[in-house]
Amino acid sequence: MAVNGNPTVRRRRLGAELRRLRLARGLTSTQVAERLLISQPKISHLENGRRAIKPRDVRDLCALYGVTDPHAVDALMRMATESERQGWWVACGDVPYAVYIGLETEASSLRAYEPLVIPGLLQTPAYAQAVIEETIPQATPEQIAVRHEVRLRRQSRAHHPARPFRLRVLLDESALRRVVGSPQIMREQLTYLNRLGAQPHITVQVLPHSAGAHPGVSGQFSILDFPDAPGAGTVYLERFTSDLYLEKRSDVQRYCAMYDYLQAQALNPEHTRHFITRAAEELAAAASLPGRP
Repeated sequence: MAVNGNPTVRRRRLGAELRRLRLARGLTSTQVAERLLISQPKISHLENGRRAIKPRDVRDLCALYGVTDPHAVDALMRMATESERQGWWVACGDVPYAVYIGLETEASSLRAYEPLVIPGLLQTPAYAQAVIEETIPQATPEQIAVRHEVRLRRQSRAHHPARPFRLRVLLDESALRRVVGSPQIMREQLTYLNRLGAQPHITVQVLPHSAGAHPGVSGQFSILDFPDAPGAGTVYLERFTSDLYLEKRSDVQRYCAMYDYLQAQALNPEHTRHFITRAAEELAAAASLPGRP
């Protein structure tokens, strides 16, 4: 098997192996932390692949777990060295959601609920530019350019011919009605959204306002699944100043159940395409009225 060049992949695989060794030894993460005089959250972050692992940490953990085969220890330490390498997005500068990009790059599928805007993987360049400028008014032109470049580069993951990426998106009707940038930009975005939704690996569904109140009113969420960890996904919650990642199985299952519930309330893909087409036509009609741009 070829080695994946994504540092997040290497960290997750190394973390999973360290977790397996710990459990085989019958130790809790708290016990390991106490014996190595480190914090318990550090053990959790190492095992979840949320932070790079120093070769020294791997050596100490292997000693505690009774790993005596020098070849096995060396292999794990090499993985630790490789996990410290940086992903392509680091070269772009200050990217606040770098952890998420690493997970997205690794994931085999993504389920997302977006109540307010079209998700980044499905945005046109003009819409992406406008939404970044309008949602981060204090950003400098340089910061806007970096975020725009990263967002467009992320989209290649959704269209990779060699590694199909299953993308399922639920959109609240508000995301279609909110005019981002200009009516023209919005119409182009809706047309592009329909074109993407026609692809076999991408599913777009709209939750109309007529559905009333529902669990999704609490906000945006994404569920990422990974090929090397079936049934052990990650829930991503985007916030203004910080992001939240949920990996406990019970939390992930609750969000999966909520996604299934929302999907059942949403229009099916065919009706969604008609709904989006009508929304685009209504934008065009409104823009043609006297005094409108």
